[in-house]
Amino acid sequence: MRNIEFDYSQTAGFVGEDELEAIFPKVAAARRTLVERSGDGNAFLGWLDLPVMPEGLVSDIEKTAAEIRSGADLLVVIGIGGSYLGARAAISALRGAYANELALLGGEGVAVYFSGCDMSSDHLESLLSLMRGRRVFVNVISKSGTTTEPAISLRVIYDAVKAEVGEEEARKRFIATTDKAKGALKTLADREGWRTFVVPDDVGGRFSVLTPVGLLPIAAAGLDVRRILEGARAARENAACDNLRENVACMYAAVRNVLRMKGKGVEILANFEQGLHYFGEWWKQLYGESEGKENKGIYPDSLDFSTDLHSMGQYIQQGERILMETFLNVENSRSSVEIPHWKEDLDGLGYLEGKTLQYVNRTALRGTSEAHRDGGVPNMEFRIPEMNEYYLGWLFYMFEYACGVSGYMLGVNPFNQPGVEAYKRNMFRLLGKPSAK
Repeated sequence: MRNIEFDYSQTAGFVGEDELEAIFPKVAAARRTLVERSGDGNAFLGWLDLPVMPEGLVSDIEKTAAEIRSGADLLVVIGIGGSYLGARAAISALRGAYANELALLGGEGVAVYFSGCDMSSDHLESLLSLMRGRRVFVNVISKSGTTTEPAISLRVIYDAVKAEVGEEEARKRFIATTDKAKGALKTLADREGWRTFVVPDDVGGRFSVLTPVGLLPIAAAGLDVRRILEGARAARENAACDNLRENVACMYAAVRNVLRMKGKGVEILANFEQGLHYFGEWWKQLYGESEGKENKGIYPDSLDFSTDLHSMGQYIQQGERILMETFLNVENSRSSVEIPHWKEDLDGLGYLEGKTLQYVNRTALRGTSEAHRDGGVPNMEFRIPEMNEYYLGWLFYMFEYACGVSGYMLGVNPFNQPGVEAYKRNMFRLLGKPSAK
């Protein structure tokens, strides 16, 4: 299998080879801090080893996923942040935009919906409507079981399922992914007799996609988690390369940090495949929570092209010159759509007749990259041979590794998130939580 390739040629004029050589010692030092586990947050580096997983655990995930697929019309995954974004990214990237609708209309597979990631009553009520009269399994994911959004969702959904099928049957349909020994969710799961999977103590939420947190919902959706782990192991092997120019994660960390030091404080992760929208959401949390502290960090944003070229394209081309861009270029589509011949060329697209939409899409990427570079937005590109489980696992691990290196280059702890507690303190006080007074 080919490796994913990293191309930074469109940063020419912004990043010089001498500047890369000058920053390489800092990259190497940050990498040593990461792999030697000698820096801040080193108690949460278990994700470095995750591509190597015990066979028994992989088999348990596959067995449970098969039971869900055979026994459910609909799987609800309850979680927020790292407890759901990795799974949602994978399922969206590989199952297609309308997989849930097709499943509910009687097609193959199970529909997978996500809850507990907001506090919208309208959103939750719509999900409850979908659940009524259907066979439902629920995977609730939380280390503690006390995070507000998923805890509320669990209360409502558990009561709804019990009302529909009875308490005894409901117990068979809930699976908790949580702490191995403690916490509110672990206590509830043990009391109710739910099956459980463990969130490793040494893996933070945003780095947990390659644990049962992400792998169980991914497998339940019918995807091959062994291939995901295989791709992640290949990325891990590449990340072990001491030649930084051949080390994709380290080169990415190097280029983006040279650009940061030149005033490019916002990075856009842009895709040309709608299925990668939630991959961008996963990436935003990974880099935002890891780097954004002590008044430091590159602000991460994600856009879906060519859709967002008709909304944000103007700002990217001619707005404040604080931007860099990273493109995800999927070189080969899973499907082929050919532009048909029309007798009357009213739309002026006759010159595209017989060409594939994939060809047009990739040409749009090339044109966008050149236009943005010429407009003062340097851009990088990850060339992905095709979007499948192997390359998705490759991307997950590579971006996590690059994030650890980049965070240590900034001089921050990439594995904590103290700032997210501020809004919670105010919310709890306003809601009248006793301990918040």
